[in-house]
Amino acid sequence: MSLDYQKSPSDQPPSVLHEVDKLRLNAYLQERRDNQNLMFGLLGGAMAAFFGAIAWAIVTYLTNFQIGFMAIGIGFAVGWTVRKFGEGVDKLFGVIGALLAVLGCIAGNLLSSCIFIARYQDMTVGSVLASLTFDSAIEIMVRTFNLIDLLFYALAIQFGYKYSIVQVSEEKMKEFTKVSST
Repeated sequence: MSLDYQKSPSDQPPSVLHEVDKLRLNAYLQERRDNQNLMFGLLGGAMAAFFGAIAWAIVTYLTNFQIGFMAIGIGFAVGWTVRKFGEGVDKLFGVIGALLAVLGCIAGNLLSSCIFIARYQDMTVGSVLASLTFDSAIEIMVRTFNLIDLLFYALAIQFGYKYSIVQVSEEKMKEFTKVSST
């Protein structure tokens, strides 16, 4: 014996809609904006870019290869540091993170070249860096440029931007979500 029946539309559970309470969310975001600190984010990101450039140069020197994952590492480190110190929710923090990340990679490439020049010329790295001018730095970067550098720089920019901005967590978003049924 089979029980076969159809439920009427009134027997169906109501549809559930999740609606964000924009007023409460905007108030929360404004509170975050009031507490963000562009200067700390910038300084922290600059420090991460500086140390990332040194790490990039050391790894490149030791391996005799440019390792693309270093760009991801620099982008992540700069972005995380900008976010941690700046606590920013605005896109400006992402732009700063992206810019500092790519500058860290460029500085890492330049420093790597200076290390190789010092070894080849039987000089100290300090003396090569001391003799470096803007024009000579540009010349070194042009001569050592490789198309793969663009990929590395793009990765650094992406990670630097992405990780520099404080995101509203799913858990926090639940606080701003209203549930209604139809």
